[in-house]
Amino acid sequence: MTQYFLTVPHDTATEPTMESMQEFDPAELAAVMAAVDEFNTALKDAGALLFAGGLTPPSTAKTVDVSSGETRVLDEPFVEAESYVGGFWVIEASDEGKALEWATRASIALQCRIEVRALQEEPAE
Repeated sequence: MTQYFLTVPHDTATEPTMESMQEFDPAELAAVMAAVDEFNTALKDAGALLFAGGLTPPSTAKTVDVSSGETRVLDEPFVEAESYVGGFWVIEASDEGKALEWATRASIALQCRIEVRALQEEPAE
């Protein structure tokens, strides 16, 4: 089984958060939350879910840099971008096709695009 990282992109300009989601139409928000819960339950029931989570926006990021020999903690993301990873799932799937099936279901639940990337595996000895 290969592990895959399914990511949910967010727009940096608006930095959506759980708090800002409260501004959505309550019925629409409830429908999305129910669809995501159903998706998460399906992942769990299939034994595919390793873990998942939502991330705070890049404006809250700290970057630690010790490359100069001294520890520096910067109040910024390590890269500026138009979009960022707002949430993710790490799943196990038998192949890329199955991971893409899961991503399709996630995209339907959230009504947004989902990026799929395999985690690197250790080289065979």
